[in-house]
Parts: sequence; structure tokens; C-alpha cells
Amino acid sequence: MATHESTYRPTSSIGKWMDARLPVARMMHAQFVDFPTPRNINYLWTTGGLLSFFLGVQIVTGIVLAMHFAPTAADAFNSVEHIRRDVNYGWLMRNLHAVGASMFFLAVYIHIGRGLYYGSYKAPREVLWIIGVVILLLMMATAFMGYSLPWGQMSFWAVTVITNLFSSVDSIIPGLGTRIVQWLWGGYSVSGTTLTRFYSLHYLLPFVIAGAVGLHIWALHVAGQNNPTGLEIKTASDSVPMTPYAVMKDGFALAVFVLLFAWFVFYVPDYLGHPDNYVEANPLSTPPHIVPEWYFLPYYAILRAIPNKLLGVIAMFSSILLLVFIPWLDTSRVRSAKYRPVYKWFFWLFIISVVALGYLGSKPPEGAYVLWARIFTVYYFLHFLVIMPIVGVTENPLPLPRSIAESVLGKSGQPVGVGAPAAPERR
Repeated sequence: MATHESTYRPTSSIGKWMDARLPVARMMHAQFVDFPTPRNINYLWTTGGLLSFFLGVQIVTGIVLAMHFAPTAADAFNSVEHIRRDVNYGWLMRNLHAVGASMFFLAVYIHIGRGLYYGSYKAPREVLWIIGVVILLLMMATAFMGYSLPWGQMSFWAVTVITNLFSSVDSIIPGLGTRIVQWLWGGYSVSGTTLTRFYSLHYLLPFVIAGAVGLHIWALHVAGQNNPTGLEIKTASDSVPMTPYAVMKDGFALAVFVLLFAWFVFYVPDYLGHPDNYVEANPLSTPPHIVPEWYFLPYYAILRAIPNKLLGVIAMFSSILLLVFIPWLDTSRVRSAKYRPVYKWFFWLFIISVVALGYLGSKPPEGAYVLWARIFTVYYFLHFLVIMPIVGVTENPLPLPRSIAESVLGKSGQPVGVGAPAAPERR
């Protein structure tokens, strides 16, 4: 971990005894109290704390819901209604869990966007970034399996469609894709066996995510935090202790985010869901338009933009796995897009493309929707594979400040934008 000197000084005899044998308190103090934090980080750096909070919410509410959920094809749908109507505060647990998943993904997408804009994937933070991509994949797997559990129409058919994608492997190795699909289903069609398997994995994976988050935090505290300038901490004036400065900022951001969370939970808990999922699963009745949850829509749009099934599946998974290679695709000498006048515009075009793909993923795959999905899909991949490498070499970045402190305090040692003190008022 970081090599800064700890200021922890145990005062009690028990504390001194424990510190000499198992210095857990010293480690926690060094990593979460006086850990040096860049003094110029903004509120986009609070998303890590938000994600830790929502992971805790999902695990706690998930454990409570698991006590009442019946993972069988005959009882799953009714058990969800039983939780909402008959279990004490079951409606609250279910709403917190369902809305919490959306808030979790909203925070993680902001977290990824901040990392992309400020170059948080560049050396020496490549491993930190890769662990983050692994966490994203685990979150997606967990959310997909959780979406199947209510056993409504959209749950059933979304599982049927998405798992069937693996059958495209048959075009490479005959029979392998079908075997994978049957293994996922536990039979020859989506059934109660599929539900039980997904329920088991949905319960297990959050604890795997928690372990990966621990590694992520460890890697963060080894490399140190990035900041809006992209510069490293060089002197004591470049940083402030994590507590109280960064912790108070995290607390304020959490309070604001929880207000949004509470509004959805108490007023519109079903707004982010699909109406068809409140109809019990029927294998003989296919919904007219099958769509996943909103946080999967950009990838779903990429999948449908390509007419070939195998190539569509490859493109969909590649759009996520491509993130692993960003540290080497970005050839710029400068981390932060704040000092990259050309790349900055391409970054915002990329954000527009992702949002547009999310919108198009919610629409039927026909007409102009497919055409625009193909255009934005092409730009998505061009951004990483062509624009990042070329712009990184060709653009002339703006001059960087000499230190983090200078970006905040200016060369005079006063906050940027603050002039000389005013003359005293004459009376």
C-alpha cells in the first residue's frame, strides 16, 4: 500500500498491545484517515464511495429477500408479490433492491466516464482499471441473473433470448453453442431449473464483487488517486488527508444521491421496470418487444445493429472487453482531457453515442432505428481503436500546471481567480 508515514498513535494500553501484534487500527488509520488525497479532486471522485454504499444496500436487502423468495417456476412470481404485500416492510426491501440496482449502474457509469475523461487508466493505474472492468462484468452477470428471478414475462423471455445467443458458437464449432445453452438452461428450454441456477449464482456473485472491490481499493491505495490535472502528488502541499476533507465531500454527495434514490423508492419504484414483467411468465406467449433493463440497452443496441448473429454477439462482448485495453490504446502523453483540446470533443461525441445507443436499444429493430444504431456502433469502436491512438499522437496538449497545488492555489499561493486583498475601507 501507500508508503506515507502513519500518524496513528494508540493511547490506551490495550491499543498499544494490539498495535504491536495486529496493527489493524494503524492500517485503517493510514489508509482511510490520513491517506494523502489530491487537494483538487472534484465531486466526480465521490462515485467510489457511492458504489460502496450501494453494494452494501444490495447485499443486505438481497439477503433479506432471499429469506422469503421461492426459486421455483411455480412459486417465484407469487413469492415476489407475497414479499411486497404480506412480509413486514417487504415492499421496502424489494423497492430498495430493485431501484438500488439501477442506482448502482448509474453510479458506475459516471465512475467509468470520469475515469475515461481524466485518464485514470494510464500508468501506474492499469491494474486498478482492469480490476474495475472485471467488477463491471461481475455486476452485469449478477444483474442479468437477478432480472430473471421475478419470473415475469420480460424476465423469462429476456433470459431465453440472451442465453440463446451462445448458440451462435455453433457456426464456429458445431454443437458447442447448443451444449452451452443447454448447460445454462439445465435442460432443453428455460425452466425452473434455470431459475434455481440463476438464483444460486445471483446470491453468490455479490460476495465475489465485494472481494474484487477490496482488490480495487488496494490497487487504488498502492498507485494513489488520480485527479483533474492528471499530475502525481509531489509535495505535501499537493494533498490533504482523506479524513475529514474527502470523507466530508463523499458524505455530502451520498446525501444528495440518496435523495434521488429515495424519490424512486417511495414514489415511482416501478418506473425503471417494464410493465410486461408484472405478468407471470408464459412460455407460449412472446411479448411483442423484448428489452433488457435500461443499463444493458447500449450493448443490446450494438447486438441488434449487426445482422449476423455471431458477429453481433462478438461485437456486444467486445464493446465491454475493449475497455481492458484502453491503457495501451490511448497514446497521449497527457492523462486529463482537460488539457487535450482535440480529444475532449471526441470524448463528448462518445458519450452522446452511448446515450443514443441506449435510446435505440429500447426501440424496435426496424427502419431508421437500425440505421442509427449501426452509425453509433461504428463510432463506439472507432473511438477506441482509431481516434484514441491517432489523436493521442497528433494533438498538441495545453500547458500543464507544475503541480497539483499550483492548479488550485496558483503561482502566488492564493486560490486561482483570487486577486490581491482589497484595500481597507475609508470612513
